[in-house]
Amino acid sequence: MPPSLQVSALHRLTGHNGAVYAIADAPAPFDFCSAGGDGWLVGWQLAKPEQGRLLAKVEAKIFSILYIKEQNLLLAGDMNGGLHWIYLDEPARTRGLAFHTKGIFDLVQVGDSVFSAGGDGKLARWDLASGRCVESLTLSQQSLRCLAYSPYRDELAVGTSDKQIHLVDSLNFGVKYSIPHAHENSVFTLAYSQESYTLYSGGRDALLRSWALPIGVPAMIFSEPAHWYTLNHLALHPNGRWLASASRDKTIKIWDTENMTLAKVLETVRDKGHINSVNRLWWSPDGHTLISAGDDRSLIQWAFAE
Repeated sequence: MPPSLQVSALHRLTGHNGAVYAIADAPAPFDFCSAGGDGWLVGWQLAKPEQGRLLAKVEAKIFSILYIKEQNLLLAGDMNGGLHWIYLDEPARTRGLAFHTKGIFDLVQVGDSVFSAGGDGKLARWDLASGRCVESLTLSQQSLRCLAYSPYRDELAVGTSDKQIHLVDSLNFGVKYSIPHAHENSVFTLAYSQESYTLYSGGRDALLRSWALPIGVPAMIFSEPAHWYTLNHLALHPNGRWLASASRDKTIKIWDTENMTLAKVLETVRDKGHINSVNRLWWSPDGHTLISAGDDRSLIQWAFAE
């Protein structure tokens, strides 16, 4: 264990009236925003964590959010498959659009497009200029649970409830490779390494796995029972060295990507962590802060130092 790695809870951010499922970048003066079971989108400042502000509200549980800086636009995917376009400078333009027939579990921006992962098994591409869904691809008869994007590979990684990982060309919208039985149960989270030579995955089976991404077929190079229960989310530190994992077992773990060893465990009592499932993670751009969100209706601001 690296002796210099220090992680400590600074603040518990409260105010949500439901489980918190999503964290994303946010418009200034906020550093990040959160959303969840209460349908609220809340903006937070790292310097003033006790002063969260309601940015918007929708009448459904929110599973995913994304901030589009160029348009000062917040996108929110709800449990019913609705995608809410919240224009912060022009509230009158705000609208909800229905395409997916089940929940939208993840959103990612690629240039002038946004991709959504639906519980109906469809990957959809939305044009940011028009706000319309322009094409879709059915990848599964079950839910698409997570997305990751690699600009180096012009590629989307898609994790599904039928245990698969699909690598999709983000330019021509075609499947490059599929990894059947990538996990023993649903694939809940994916993250590319800094230079995209490796793809990390986690799922309902509580396993953390990594995959080598050469020109040919992806190959599994690491597999570890990382948590006691579902691994909900992975977040790569901005310097690429540390990978944080969040779980239904209430813990957060920090992994050293150089050798895939466990560097730190953040627990409920000892570390003043979450008392229920940890659902989502977010690193500040400078890497000095980790934000976690959970079923206990709170977020925790963690100070991180190497």
